[in-house]
Amino acid sequence: MDLVELTEMIVKSLVQNEDAVSVKEFPTEEENVILIQVMVADEDMGRVIGKEGRYANAIRTLVQASSSLKDNKFVKIDIDKF
Repeated sequence: MDLVELTEMIVKSLVQNEDAVSVKEFPTEEENVILIQVMVADEDMGRVIGKEGRYANAIRTLVQASSSLKDNKFVKIDIDKF
């Protein structure tokens, strides 16, 4: 499973409107950095970020750990709403 699929699976398990979830990888200028953008519905934003950003940080930690096992690249995850 690649990092985008992993991120999408985690986010979809948290939200109510799974059809509104969009996860894409974008190129960066830095060689060892992967940028993943997560878009969710406005009403699901709080579910993905969590209180004091705990869920968002947990998602970043899980995806970063998976990356360190495979590619050993730094992962940046941006979470935004439609």
